[in-house]
Amino acid sequence: MKKWKLSIIMLIALSMVLAACGQSKDKEESNGDSKKTSLYEKVKEDGELLVGTEGTYPPFTFHDESGKLTGFDVEITREIAKRLGVEAKFQETQWDAMFEGLNSKRFDMIANQVGIREDREKKYDFSKPYIESSAVVVVSKDNKDVTSFEDIKGLTSAQSLTSNYRDIAEKNGAKIQGVEGLSQSIQLLEQGRVDVTVNDKISILDYLKKQPNANVKIAAEAEDAGQSGFMFRKGNDKLVEEVNKALEDMMEDGTYKEISDKWFGEDVSPK
Repeated sequence: MKKWKLSIIMLIALSMVLAACGQSKDKEESNGDSKKTSLYEKVKEDGELLVGTEGTYPPFTFHDESGKLTGFDVEITREIAKRLGVEAKFQETQWDAMFEGLNSKRFDMIANQVGIREDREKKYDFSKPYIESSAVVVVSKDNKDVTSFEDIKGLTSAQSLTSNYRDIAEKNGAKIQGVEGLSQSIQLLEQGRVDVTVNDKISILDYLKKQPNANVKIAAEAEDAGQSGFMFRKGNDKLVEEVNKALEDMMEDGTYKEISDKWFGEDVSPK
């Protein structure tokens, strides 16, 4: 009889221990879920999408005469944020510092004509491409020696150090002079301090449209076009998915074309 009672007591004690363990596990899982709030959920909760951009790269991201931040990338981003139900909050920084800003979580994404490249895709996630343009070689108007990318071998090219255009210039044998952006590249070229710059065709056409007296010209254009996308830290699939959905909706309902026509006079969406 005593043994039977002892067995009952032991079973009750064991049941209590197991129940306590189960409650502890449930609590741990509950705490774990609370810590797993996705970046998309945080963006929605905060009501703002933090966006890294240069603000010195017309016509994509720059300040107009009134000092307002504007440009193609800026307008596309603001429309995306609107469709997500939040506000785009831009944080301006130099090109070379934007990647670190994304890494350190100062931004949720980058909107600055970032070329989609294999090496970047290993470290970051991209949205679907939202614009397509080719690389061009720019020289001073009196330069008759450069007519192709091969001709820049041995010449000094003004380039942002982490841009894909720097890579193109370097692959074609140019010596690189680091700059902060397009405006400085053109300035050094006009001053004769560099020989060429490799850059985005749309950016150059826009610059020449606004500065018709600029002493530079396009000397060569690449046959293949590059695509750019919004860039994100790895592991934020839901935010990338929602940004892609907003982009697709904009392209379907004509909003994207309206913004594109405003800045470029044509639809520059990827073919």
